[in-house]
Amino acid sequence: MKVRDILRVKGSTLFTVAPDTALQTAVLVMSEHDIGSLVVMEYDKLVGILTFREVIAALAKHHGKLEGLQVSSVMNQKPLTCNMETEIDEVRRMMLVDHARYLPVVDQKMLMGVISFYDVAKSVVEAQDFENTMLKAYIRDWPEDTEKTAS
Repeated sequence: MKVRDILRVKGSTLFTVAPDTALQTAVLVMSEHDIGSLVVMEYDKLVGILTFREVIAALAKHHGKLEGLQVSSVMNQKPLTCNMETEIDEVRRMMLVDHARYLPVVDQKMLMGVISFYDVAKSVVEAQDFENTMLKAYIRDWPEDTEKTAS
């Protein structure tokens, strides 16, 4: 399974912000859409990602206040990315090693979507469920032993 398979099921709805967006505004967008990340774009270029992790760190650093902060001051400026052809096993490894919960999907410098740790886990569980169903069907339809029936 590849990243393109997850995006095909998930859809390609993207939520982005500019680096000069007020952090409070970005948090409201994340809350309103029940999302854990925003891709930070400057014109058509990916320049970072803002996740709840960066927001919480900013809250802690600024004693619970976000006034006057811009997304650019707290965003991850070098987010881990993958492409449409990246295998899911590689994505899982990347996410675990780098503690990344969200990966922008970039194909030839074009942002195609974002996949989350949840999306990856869901796809793995669905693939396992499908395999289990197929194995159970195969076992249920197992041919009788021809030697035993011939006697």
